[in-house]
Amino acid sequence: MIIGNGDIGETGAAAVAAADFVIRFNECRSYAASPGRTDVVAVCNTGRPAKAMLGSPEWAEHPAVRAATAIWSVRDPEKFAALRAPLAASHPELDDFCDDYTSQFNDFCGDAGKAHVVVDKLIHESVDAALAAFDPAQYVVPSSGLIVIADVMNKFPGVHISLAGFGHAGWEWHPFAAERQLVDSYVAAGRITRFPAVASLSSSQGA
Repeated sequence: MIIGNGDIGETGAAAVAAADFVIRFNECRSYAASPGRTDVVAVCNTGRPAKAMLGSPEWAEHPAVRAATAIWSVRDPEKFAALRAPLAASHPELDDFCDDYTSQFNDFCGDAGKAHVVVDKLIHESVDAALAAFDPAQYVVPSSGLIVIADVMNKFPGVHISLAGFGHAGWEWHPFAAERQLVDSYVAAGRITRFPAVASLSSSQGA
């Protein structure tokens, strides 16, 4: 079960409660609507979201973060280092977008007794390729949610995936319209079940 930061709904909350493996994101903002099991917290390990989480004692003590056995960093440092120069030209306002905090998350996991996994840049690039079929508007990077969906599909090809809290809306530089279409194709193929949600609770950089 992959839980975004949008509305969960009653059916989604029931599915979360029954799930065998639960992944949440960043500040786990939908936790109050679906408390309980958390196996992984997937984090944006670059830019403002990373800095905010690492600087927050409340994040480290969040019950979902405490319960998780692993932190997944969704942004491959090599990929984001390569993005820095082109983004400086195209989106100068995102001057801290590629600042890398991967080592700090690794240290946090070492201190907390958690595994730390960095999602490989090949997953990011495969997502970009899959989105191209849906003619996305100009975007900076796919959302963390879509990166994690792709990574789970790659790691566990025989496992059915359920989504809750995915409204496919939020930060303007994620290609949410194309992401919705791509996930629709996975739903139609029977690979994913998506429980209805309203718009994401977060529109911050890189959410």
